[in-house]
Amino acid sequence: MLDQKSIAKIKEELDNCKNPLFFFDDDADGLSSFLLLYRYKQEGHGIVVKAKPSLNTSFLPKVNEYDPDKIFVVDVPVVDQEFIDAAHRPVVWIDHHDPVERQGVSYFNPRSYDHKDQTCITRICYEVVKQDIWIAAVGAIADWQMPEFLPEVQQKYPGLATGTAVGDIYFTSRLGILIKVFSFILKGNSSEVAKCFKILTRIDDPEEILQHQTPAGNYLLKRFEKVNGEYEQLLQEGLGHSSSNNELVFIYQENRNSFTGDLANELKYRFPDKLVVVGREKSGEVRMSLRCDVAALAPAVQKALVGIDGYGGGHEHACGAAVKKHDFERFLENLRTALWAKR
Repeated sequence: MLDQKSIAKIKEELDNCKNPLFFFDDDADGLSSFLLLYRYKQEGHGIVVKAKPSLNTSFLPKVNEYDPDKIFVVDVPVVDQEFIDAAHRPVVWIDHHDPVERQGVSYFNPRSYDHKDQTCITRICYEVVKQDIWIAAVGAIADWQMPEFLPEVQQKYPGLATGTAVGDIYFTSRLGILIKVFSFILKGNSSEVAKCFKILTRIDDPEEILQHQTPAGNYLLKRFEKVNGEYEQLLQEGLGHSSSNNELVFIYQENRNSFTGDLANELKYRFPDKLVVVGREKSGEVRMSLRCDVAALAPAVQKALVGIDGYGGGHEHACGAAVKKHDFERFLENLRTALWAKR
């Protein structure tokens, strides 16, 4: 976790702007982080960053369109220096991936002080705003972290976050449904995505969604149910790829939505002792999410990418990567060697 001086500085940056533009990663942690900051500020606009692997100059038209007085970037692993230079606005970047060096940006990353500290951005943003604790719980559990404020969530919202282990809360509790709602409304075309997360900025209680209590909550749940049908079909296909060895590899085609992170998380929960690789073929690449609780994944991914046309990185037990389709099998063999050679 960032120290209190850094938390106070982020809050000061948030308090001292009138029209912020928020760029956030396209997962539940990124969305939750944006919601916490936006709902506190009640000003500005949000843009989901689906382009991989970085926030680059292709997003400058959005800066020109909204003309913000400050830019916040949350849970985005790479921001190009060219974007920072061309934006001509103060940039506040809050992240927990591998630290990077950039000029002209206020950069907050707990790993800059302790490389093992991978506190998710939702937990950091909650420390800043101290409100909407149910949203903070969604983002933290979605990022596979047990938040220190969970007992308060369980007391304030009985029956929402039942369980004592992160995986059980994620996949067996009502909070887990909210995690999938947050993640799945980010699927699809940009206008529908923007409509959904704008609706979320006006949801005050999780039961609005879970119990169809308001038209806004009902809309979000209906949207989730539509996307969830496709997810469940892919999950069943993924389960069929489990074998007796120590890995599960599942690759599917681009004519379906990208669920690689969601599928990898659930398959990891079901098979905690396996290396899980879930990929989606698109534009001649295999874009994948990788999970492994029994070995250090991040350094293995870097070794596996040597001599490969691709990129990747992430955390100790959860990574993302993309490689050319013709290099995928070689990448996989490299990964196996890096992970299991010394075991």
